[in-house]
Amino acid sequence: MKVTGAEIYSPLIDGRNPVILRLRTDEGIHGLGEAALAYGSGANAAATLIGEFIEKLVLGRDASRIEAIWSDLYDHTFWAKGGGPIVFAAISAIEQALWDIKGRALNVPVYQLLGGKFRDDVRTYANGWSFRATTPVELARAAAAVVEKGYDALKFYPLGRPIPDHANGIFSHVSRREFDRSVTERAVAQVKAVRDAVGPDVDLMVDMSAELTPDAIIQVGRRLEEFDLLFLEEPVDPSDIDALKMVSDKLDVSIAVGERLYTRYGFRPVFEKHAAAIIQPDIGTTGGIMEAKKIAAMAEAYSMRVAPHVCAGPVASAVALHLDACIPNFLIQELYPFRVPEHFALVDDAVETRVRGGRVDIPDRPGYGVELVEERVAPHLHSRIGK
Repeated sequence: MKVTGAEIYSPLIDGRNPVILRLRTDEGIHGLGEAALAYGSGANAAATLIGEFIEKLVLGRDASRIEAIWSDLYDHTFWAKGGGPIVFAAISAIEQALWDIKGRALNVPVYQLLGGKFRDDVRTYANGWSFRATTPVELARAAAAVVEKGYDALKFYPLGRPIPDHANGIFSHVSRREFDRSVTERAVAQVKAVRDAVGPDVDLMVDMSAELTPDAIIQVGRRLEEFDLLFLEEPVDPSDIDALKMVSDKLDVSIAVGERLYTRYGFRPVFEKHAAAIIQPDIGTTGGIMEAKKIAAMAEAYSMRVAPHVCAGPVASAVALHLDACIPNFLIQELYPFRVPEHFALVDDAVETRVRGGRVDIPDRPGYGVELVEERVAPHLHSRIGK
């Protein structure tokens, strides 16, 4: 079964831009993957790079030789060694699509190819619900609405500042790591408002997006400890392992990191220094589903839990469930159920639409269990490669 071509879609909708790959074979079987750069910059670069990688190193190859193709992409694209999100987002999308092809060819879900299920459903947490709230009162009201929808775990950004009247609900991060007492007071007020609104039984997570210096985040973090957080995410630049370790040692809260780390090689220093308690590989940027499973296995050896990151795309969410199913140290799965509902219509069975009581079943359909809706994705075609 040879790879013969692909379509790459770049649906920019409401400020979010997942990059979706459909990889084709000569036996009429195709597979889906997603490059997880739906927010920030880089989606267009990743879409272009996916096509370049397929043309140079994937067309004509046996689609079943997934690890061999991954190794060639890592060894022979030059920039992958020590590479960042654009390179590994492209590699991730291709690798995911190859696993989907194999699952469809064998008529089994992908998790069956990775050792089978530990669990039949997974707990999820809601992200993306807070982006338009500009005051603690508005944030509390939005949080309560999410809990009413059945979620018992929420994540938000106490250092972020929504841009008033922005149609896409975009917020700004702290610039130049500027920090004063008002930053702390604002963050504390927001977290307190949410905790008071949802009560003690809902898990709260805060994402600091590496916005402050280590000393500043320690000051903020100590004030937030009283709110019983499930974890505090990316407190400092994830490439500064010593700073991450410093914060982890100083705060009485679980530190989570991984959204901006790539491959097992990028995660290794975190493990070696026990610089975090929870790791968050994103299948769409860390190298693919097998790479994420290897990272999870390393985390297990260091007694760490895994809360996989997702970047809000409908294929990425479907892929994540198959990793969640087959790793023993799974904690909770991120989803964006309220951010861009229009993206859910790009596939025929979006994960976010199936969440009940904050949990979602692992699908049993072949591959990842989702298919593109042709009339929905067609207007967003970025490029076509091969046949």
